Amino acid sequence: MPHSIDEAFTALPLRALADAALARARALGAEHADFRFERVRSASWRLRDAKPAGSSDTTDLGYAVRVVHGGTWGFASGVDLTMDAAARVASQAVAMAKLSAQVIKAAGADVGVPPTPFGQWGRVELADEPVHTDRTWVSSYEIDPFSVPDEAKAALLAEWSTRLLAANGVSHVDASLLTVHENKFYADTAGTVTTQQRVRLHPELTAVSVDESSGEFDSMRTLAPPAGRGWEYLTGTGWDWDSELERIPELLAEKMRAPSVEPGLYDLVVDPSNLWLTIHESIGHATELDRALGYEAAYAGTSFATFDQLGKLRYGSELMNVTGDRTAEHGLATIGYDDEGVEAQSWDLVKDGTLVGYQLDRRIARLTGFARSNGCAYADSPAHVPVQRMANVSLQPDPAGLSTEDLIGGVDRGIYVVGDRSWSIDMQRYNFQFTGQRAYMIRNGRLEGQVKDFAYQGVTPQFWGSMEAVGGPQTYVLGGAFNCGKAQPGQVASVSHGCPSAMFRSVNILNTANESGRA
Repeated sequence: MPHSIDEAFTALPLRALADAALARARALGAEHADFRFERVRSASWRLRDAKPAGSSDTTDLGYAVRVVHGGTWGFASGVDLTMDAAARVASQAVAMAKLSAQVIKAAGADVGVPPTPFGQWGRVELADEPVHTDRTWVSSYEIDPFSVPDEAKAALLAEWSTRLLAANGVSHVDASLLTVHENKFYADTAGTVTTQQRVRLHPELTAVSVDESSGEFDSMRTLAPPAGRGWEYLTGTGWDWDSELERIPELLAEKMRAPSVEPGLYDLVVDPSNLWLTIHESIGHATELDRALGYEAAYAGTSFATFDQLGKLRYGSELMNVTGDRTAEHGLATIGYDDEGVEAQSWDLVKDGTLVGYQLDRRIARLTGFARSNGCAYADSPAHVPVQRMANVSLQPDPAGLSTEDLIGGVDRGIYVVGDRSWSIDMQRYNFQFTGQRAYMIRNGRLEGQVKDFAYQGVTPQFWGSMEAVGGPQTYVLGGAFNCGKAQPGQVASVSHGCPSAMFRSVNILNTANESGRA
């Protein structure tokens, strides 16, 4: 049954605070103003060897006013829930815009940069967006994890941990659960008013094996991705936890015995549990248009996929079709409306291997001639200004594509990679290497057991250009992460990436033990 917005949130004076703030911003001459009220509750539980190792439960509540005044951004936030306080915050935002305009003018004069539509010192203008009046949206989940007693959460993690610890060869088990319940109210001077609620969680267990005689150790983590789901995700809907927990000890034991990989060129079959991270790093960040323009470089650098290459850059093989999507069910970046009042959409980023789109907010859309933002503005708290953030960026399956087993069957000499582990990519999203939870040798179309100390290395367009086969919808999985970082001061966002299994030809495989010591 669909949920409704929490009454405790809607009972807050949301509309009155917004009216007071927006009226003050208008009176002070703002060309645009928006008001955002958030309540974000985050809780976590951690267990070590089935015993409690830590927990937290925090709520971030407050509001923010952002304005465009004199062609310049201004921003301020507050927590005092009175109309006078909201109006004062709006005044502070306008004052900040005036101060910023002076600083920008002085800095532009110092370096000799004239105001231009595409220049750093240009006026802030926003792409048009239809007015969305009194809209509500709630994410897709069945049981709010915050309605489940803390004791039940801890007990389930302890039971799973105990099950793993009872298996031969498992020395330690780490278990954790992160949960978030987010409410957001938005209103702006154009007349848009939206109220939203979304739930997400991230369960994870890691089994560790230690060889007491040699001192060698390794680990194996669950593949279950974080998801925009509720408590039902841990109790049967969306993931088969019993089967995965049963297999982990055997897989870990095999990994401990596995030989070190021989470096060289191999065909590569990549499972969705690993490929999602390669998509995130080499496509997701690279197609954020603020990075491609050089406006943003914090945390992940800029991008080789520069704006002049739109419609021209050969990003990968003709089998490569990648979408940006704010509407995917259970996606971590799925919303109804972004933090600029833009309705959620789905659009093409790469079509038939060619770069055809970017991720946009309203200012970047207007600067670069797009008619509309595709809804990629997000702030992780009421104290932070919205920045351009990643949508659910996903590689689409081949409607008639093969199963993972059949992809493996088409490889004479190769490696099958499962699960994400470590990653490294340069500041242009160009050169990279990735490891995984486990890897299997493929010979004559058959798996021959695990190898370890491996990493696959590539250059983004060459790697995606080597993609020779894409799995079918039956192989598609929505992976993702809770901890994508961006901006200064730093912000963290959750994002999902769907993909099928895929096969790549002649990929360089490193032996990480030889390259940089034991992984």
